[in-house]
Amino acid sequence: MKKPTTTPYVIHSIAELHRLLSLSKPKHPLVSVIKLNDLKEACPEMIGSFLYNFYSICIKKDFKGKLKYGQHYYDFDEGVMTFFSPGQVISSEATDEVSLSGWWLVVHPDFIRNYPLAKTIKDYGFFSYAVNEALHLSEKEEAMLASIMQSIEQEYHSVIDTFSQDVIVSHIDLLLNYSNRFYNRQFITRKHVSNDLLVNLEAILSEYFNGDEVQKTGLPTVQYISDKLNISPNYLSDLLRNLTGQSTQQHIHDKLIEKAKEILSTTSLSVSEVAYQLGFEYPQSFSKLFKSKTQVSPLEFRHSFN
Repeated sequence: MKKPTTTPYVIHSIAELHRLLSLSKPKHPLVSVIKLNDLKEACPEMIGSFLYNFYSICIKKDFKGKLKYGQHYYDFDEGVMTFFSPGQVISSEATDEVSLSGWWLVVHPDFIRNYPLAKTIKDYGFFSYAVNEALHLSEKEEAMLASIMQSIEQEYHSVIDTFSQDVIVSHIDLLLNYSNRFYNRQFITRKHVSNDLLVNLEAILSEYFNGDEVQKTGLPTVQYISDKLNISPNYLSDLLRNLTGQSTQQHIHDKLIEKAKEILSTTSLSVSEVAYQLGFEYPQSFSKLFKSKTQVSPLEFRHSFN
């Protein structure tokens, strides 16, 4: 079932995933817990480009091969945790020696539809992170998350009753809460990398606003900044919030206001001209943003220098 990476193969159901992996039918049509060491024989069949119609949460250990997200390949030879939401395209490429261990939890959106988790799961930005932004776990963290996976597996293989779904959903909720905590820990422990990113962000914004790019194409978007930094938009905003308390959009606005203050205080350009120079189609939009950030209008700010 080797599929070309150019045309993603859509896996519509968890039952279909089990069939492709040569596993027995799932105990439940909307959720499954898979031990990755059971895939040593089936794994080569899953090389290619795939689109899952369900959530995927995976703790991988000793993966000898490469994963692709977008146009980039990433090597993983240590324990990592990845999260994918329905509709994402993931490609994989293995070496001659396939070695996998760990846990793979797959959850169809319908399984959690009538639970609060159906809404809160969309707030976890890491479901949209790129593969190279995977969660790297300490031994203690890995053991904790693996124990939750084991609890889910235990419930999954138990006799289904009226409480089964409630228990599994509560374990998934706990798993995601711990994952969120550990991602915040990762932002802190990799601060030197994060600080380099902040320096690069400042350089990109300065170059953008000091050149003529802003007049040609308008304000820089979060996607533009994240592309320049080779990082996914959600990961970038979450990392910035952790470091500075502000999102990427807020950093863009701060740089804009800084540039606007410079122009207002050093030139005689009208407010409308300043707005157009900074990429605004409507001057009133610029004035509204400026006042919301500085508590004064652009004209009031200019007059404070006279």
